[in-house]
Amino acid sequence: MKFVRFVLAVVLLSLSTFSFAQSDAQKSFDKLKTLAGSWQGNVTTIPQEAAIEGKMMQVSLRATSMGNALMHEMTGAGRPDDPITMLYVDQDRLLLTHYCDAGNRPRMTGKMSPDGNTVEFEFLDVAGGTQYGHMHHAVFTVIDANHHIEDWTYMTPGDKPVHAHLDLQRTK
Repeated sequence: MKFVRFVLAVVLLSLSTFSFAQSDAQKSFDKLKTLAGSWQGNVTTIPQEAAIEGKMMQVSLRATSMGNALMHEMTGAGRPDDPITMLYVDQDRLLLTHYCDAGNRPRMTGKMSPDGNTVEFEFLDVAGGTQYGHMHHAVFTVIDANHHIEDWTYMTPGDKPVHAHLDLQRTK
C-alpha cells in the first residue's frame, strides 16, 4: 500500500510539473517582453537606402492585452511612417504580425536561439498586396537590459532584399 501511494505521488508530481512547463514559444515571448520600454539608435542599411541610412530611430515596446501581446512601434527622424508590429503566442507558436506602411500585414513565426538571447522570425504569409514590397524577416538580439539589436529584412518589388540594422540603447 505504501508503495502504491509513493508511485501515485511521483506520478502526480510529474504531471503537475509537466502541465506548468512553458512552451518554447512562451519562453521566447517572455524574453522579448523584457525589452518593454523606450529605445533609440541609428539605422544602417544594406544596400544603403538614403531615406533612412544613419537616421536616428525611436522604438517603443509595450506589453498590452494583459501581457498577452507585445506592441512594437518604430519612428524615425523626419519620417512620416510609423509601422506597428504585434508579437504574441498562438498555441505553440510565437507569431509576429507587422502592420506595414506598404499597406500589408506580413506574419512571421519566431524561434529562440540555443543561447536564449536571440529570437529570429521567419516569413509565414502576408495579407494585403505586395506591389510595394513587404517585411520578410526579423531578428531581435538581447545584449543586456539596456541594449538590444534589431535586424529587419524588407523585400522590395522583384524580391530584392533591403536589410536594416538597428543598434538600440534603452532611454527608459
